[in-house]
Amino acid sequence: MKKQILMAVLFVIVTGIITACGSSDDKASGEAGEEKKVLKMATSADFPPFETRDPEGNFEGFDIELGQMIAKELGYELEIEDMQFDGLVGALQADRVDMVLSGMSATEERKKNVDFSTEYHRSGESFLTNKDSNIETIDDLKGKIVGVQLGSIQEEGAKKLAKEYDFEVKAVDKAGLLVQELNANRIDVGYMDKTVAAGYAKEQDLKSFDDPTESSPGMGIAFPKGSDLVDKVNDVLAKFEKSGKMQELEDKWLSEMQ
Repeated sequence: MKKQILMAVLFVIVTGIITACGSSDDKASGEAGEEKKVLKMATSADFPPFETRDPEGNFEGFDIELGQMIAKELGYELEIEDMQFDGLVGALQADRVDMVLSGMSATEERKKNVDFSTEYHRSGESFLTNKDSNIETIDDLKGKIVGVQLGSIQEEGAKKLAKEYDFEVKAVDKAGLLVQELNANRIDVGYMDKTVAAGYAKEQDLKSFDDPTESSPGMGIAFPKGSDLVDKVNDVLAKFEKSGKMQELEDKWLSEMQ
């Protein structure tokens, strides 16, 4: 009887050791049914062709596909959260998400609160107007109402330009609302990313002209301060640039808008 009890105890101990070793190996390799690590990405999906939703409600766009490519390269399962643009930095600071890919310009002011990857795209800005508008240059903006997206680099830039060109700035929550405001004559001009403006001009039969003043910083991927993902993502971006994958994304999503 004692021998049987001893054998049973030894069996339990050996089984436990084997299970523990197996669990350790699974976590290291990500195999044997172990779920992939989740990479939480925030975006504001109202900024085509960078981020938007298709008719079925699925995320799509340049930034969306770039995020998917980065997650796959690093071995993560990508989880995307849609939120207001002016809440993205706060979400990073609160550690609600791991990164933000949302056409965000890497300004010095934002760098005080978050870390950025290397620049992955640069567009510049444009003014969007109705087809029959007599506003054709920045000098025609005096006394007009210029719409911008709340929390965007364009809001910051428009406030500076307003002092010189004497126009009123009106901020709205989403970039798509600027077209609605324009069509309803609640604003005279929309001020937005050059690529996005070109897309709206084509789709909505509007016209646009470029901002001739100093261009904004390029777009970067934002992370919480001190995130160890920054260097890893920079390495991936460099790899994509060298292999031509970044150019493929440009050609797929942005070529018709440039």
